[in-house]
Amino acid sequence: MTGPDVHDLDAVFAVLRADLSVDTVAVTPTLYTELDQRYAGFKGHTLVAIHEFTRPWGSWEMHPAGDEIVVLLSGQARFRVRTGGGEEQLALSTPGQYLVVPRGCWHTAETTVATRLLFITPGEGTRHDHEPGTSAE
Repeated sequence: MTGPDVHDLDAVFAVLRADLSVDTVAVTPTLYTELDQRYAGFKGHTLVAIHEFTRPWGSWEMHPAGDEIVVLLSGQARFRVRTGGGEEQLALSTPGQYLVVPRGCWHTAETTVATRLLFITPGEGTRHDHEPGTSAE
């Protein structure tokens, strides 16, 4: 067992393993490919990460393995979430606000200002699409 250490989520993401222990992984251009390889498709793992955006996302994503938590750290964002009942739009405008994207719901975000978000993401089976169908999968 090693002792505690301090990390910066901009440079080192945290991976919550199925046994609830934590691994740290350096942020690199090939991070997501490496995560899938290192953690067998990310089965049973959750990624804790920070990303900054200044414009709308270029695609939609969906997480079939569980709900995703998104916390606003700074800026503002409008999330579009496609559920079985249609598309919902949710605004995050105050630091500390968060939303929970339900398992299996396609979602994307839009912003026009520098916006930092904390993500707690069940990564197994994550899918991306430029414009998915309007029903949840």
